[in-house]
Amino acid sequence: MKFNKWTMGLAAVGVVSLASAARADEKMSQVQTALSNTTLSGYVDVSAQWNLGSQNVQRATGFGSTMPAYSFGGVGKADGFNLNAVDIVLDKPLDESPWAAGYHVEMMFGPDSVPLGNAAIAGIPLGGIGGGLGASSIRQAYLALRTPVGNSGIDWKVGVFDTIIGYESSSDPLNPNYTRSYGYTLEPTTHTGILATYKLNDMISVSAGIANTANSDAIYARAFSVPAIVTGTGINNRAALATQKTYLGSIALTAPDSWGFMKGATLNAGVIQSDNGTASTGGTSALGTTSVYAGATVPTPWQALKVGAAFDFLELHNGGQGTLGNPSDDSVWNIGLYANVQINDKASFNLRGEYMNDNGAGLYNGVAFGNTHADNNAEEVTATLQYNLWANVLSRVEFRWDHVEHGDAFDRTTVGPNHAAHENAYMIALNLIYQF
Repeated sequence: MKFNKWTMGLAAVGVVSLASAARADEKMSQVQTALSNTTLSGYVDVSAQWNLGSQNVQRATGFGSTMPAYSFGGVGKADGFNLNAVDIVLDKPLDESPWAAGYHVEMMFGPDSVPLGNAAIAGIPLGGIGGGLGASSIRQAYLALRTPVGNSGIDWKVGVFDTIIGYESSSDPLNPNYTRSYGYTLEPTTHTGILATYKLNDMISVSAGIANTANSDAIYARAFSVPAIVTGTGINNRAALATQKTYLGSIALTAPDSWGFMKGATLNAGVIQSDNGTASTGGTSALGTTSVYAGATVPTPWQALKVGAAFDFLELHNGGQGTLGNPSDDSVWNIGLYANVQINDKASFNLRGEYMNDNGAGLYNGVAFGNTHADNNAEEVTATLQYNLWANVLSRVEFRWDHVEHGDAFDRTTVGPNHAAHENAYMIALNLIYQF
């Protein structure tokens, strides 16, 4: 075995022995071999945001934030500079072998690591809820395994993994806009369980899985646990019934090359059924949720333009015990339309528009002052100009308009006439993301 001159010099004066140096070198070689296929990646996400008006003022009547109720927003980001997230990923993807194995570990730090769940169901806008710069979260941590079944084998994820539905991602650089959509806000984000994916052919793949709960307020929480928003992350939270689980299923379709300009078009659909909630007491039915999603991205004859659409439906199984006397389960549905224009190699323009009907599920119902309806409709339009000026840096300038149809959800306080109630909210933001 060969040793470097530094090791030989230490051995000559008796500091180390060649035998111990050989064992250390052998262990290091084993570690290097195990890590040879592991990749390190991630991003640093910062922003500057201006919310027109007085949306950064808390309501004096105790109703909380005056901000639009979308994920990763909130009063904590209004009218200032923000560190949104630092995301670090260690990944060993599956190779082509029939019994391949790998792993994926993703850690997120910063304010955006706190609200990785659907807390907005309870009427609490996500983002800006506690969680200072020291906040951290396990975004994902799972084993990746393959079993040689059928033509392609079944790929498994076992551990904590991102949800299987949705047009947008929890990873900021993967989204067409800086701010999140209402659709994303309605969806679960993270599951703890097992997921199987099978690729039938180049056009069709299906996924199915089982998890503890649909929401990630605490990734270890079980069904019927005390909500983590009250208790914090509870690793030892216990289930009321062992059979109370969340069931996941989805299908993904991809258009083949033979479809001409439509090649590469995708259609995704999925359902997540969860029995998590609180047990029946005092006439209040046990809670659970059903999330239904369908979305598509389609190229057009104009090569620079792609369009997309997404539909989200969320039902809260509260047996008519919801807000404002709704006689049936509270629910909310949302339609989102997307357009992407690739101007040149560095510049692109992204446009999003949404229409949401909230039938008591909590995003705006009960939060909008003057709302006496059992539902509340809302719209939002977001325009984002992206220009990659620096290497590895994603640069965005964004304008967003939110509108509610019943009541005045924004700016309402009792401070004085300078903080009047409004049905519209406007925001301008600069977003920079370095990817490595």
